[in-house]
Amino acid sequence: MTMAMTMRLLSTSQWIYDETGSAAQLGILGAVQLLQMPVVIYGGALADVVNRKVLMSLTQTVSLVSLIILTLLAFSEVLAPWHIWVVTGVTGMVNMLGSSARPAMLPRCVPRSHLTNAVTISTSSMQVAAITVPFLFGPLYINYGIAPTLLVTTCIAGVSVIAPLIIRASGAPEGGGGGVKLQTIIEGFNFVRRHPILPGLYMLDIGVTIFSFYRMLFPFFSQELYGMGAQGTALLTSANATGGVVGSMIVFITERWRRKGMIVLVATLVYALLLLAWGFNRVDLVDNPNLTLGLFDLSYTFNYIFAIGLVLVALLGGTDAIGMTMRQALVQLTAPDNMLGRASSAHSFSAMGANHLGQMEVSFVGGIIGAGNVMILGGFISVIVVFVIWRYTPGIRNYRYRPQRRPAG
Repeated sequence: MTMAMTMRLLSTSQWIYDETGSAAQLGILGAVQLLQMPVVIYGGALADVVNRKVLMSLTQTVSLVSLIILTLLAFSEVLAPWHIWVVTGVTGMVNMLGSSARPAMLPRCVPRSHLTNAVTISTSSMQVAAITVPFLFGPLYINYGIAPTLLVTTCIAGVSVIAPLIIRASGAPEGGGGGVKLQTIIEGFNFVRRHPILPGLYMLDIGVTIFSFYRMLFPFFSQELYGMGAQGTALLTSANATGGVVGSMIVFITERWRRKGMIVLVATLVYALLLLAWGFNRVDLVDNPNLTLGLFDLSYTFNYIFAIGLVLVALLGGTDAIGMTMRQALVQLTAPDNMLGRASSAHSFSAMGANHLGQMEVSFVGGIIGAGNVMILGGFISVIVVFVIWRYTPGIRNYRYRPQRRPAG
């Protein structure tokens, strides 16, 4: 699923930017995806009353059909930006119906004592998929164009339709099935609202991401910061995902750390400081961004500013993954099974909503003040947000994880 989604977003966003040269056009993709936000809440309630495995498979089927349509349009040479906007909107709305079912299935597969590691592995698998994609995207898109790239993406998407159905754990709802009622959604809203940790976690994610979202804007940053095209997009995406995997692996060593809320706050603060550093890392601030090294009678010339940028983007991916994984783990650890779908949907609502608003904000503002300056602005605002949440949401910094004791014998 992650490979297909990342390939679709990378190829279509790069194609739109190549065709139009407009960062605002990329921002429209974020605006279109905002249409899916009301569906997130319904999807969370749906995951608590229907078979979660079937729900995942059906929603991925819609993504597969949408990719088939885009591929046919591309091969027919009639693909237009509005086709991508429509498919992105429809696919996003349907995918949101199944997005809460995935995390809600984790406690069905592993005991509570291993939930943090389970969330880490789940996050890592998505990051590994995201690392793999640039190695496919770069050669395919650069050498063959949009149509063959979408064809490969469609083949990958077929796997995500079958995979949920082979999970051996039960996907049936706890206490029997039923329909989604307004009262079901209200109960979930009240649970999250009264929770001592979750509202602060969601506000932290929203406050930081709206002013710093960059992942779907790599075509813009690649060109504006470093003067590179699709090749730079592929390398930045791969570096970010690689850092994400390393960050997720770091979470493994925190399994026994009780102050998991503080891990989220510290990781997010470091993320904000890295945004500032990345904003200042651009070729227009140096006279000669190229560096030549002599090794074994051979000379190698490379753009050291871009190399530093890759390191910074990898570190951003790592700190973001630590915070994201720990936020998801806290949802799993503090919500009962019959509320997991709705609690997860609230997390998805805040995270995805912030992503799409951030894609709009960063692309539009970046088009006005520049790619580097918009990251500097985002870094300053993110630092402020972290300290506000730390000060006014004490439940996060004071949270202590208490592992359940195994019964004797």
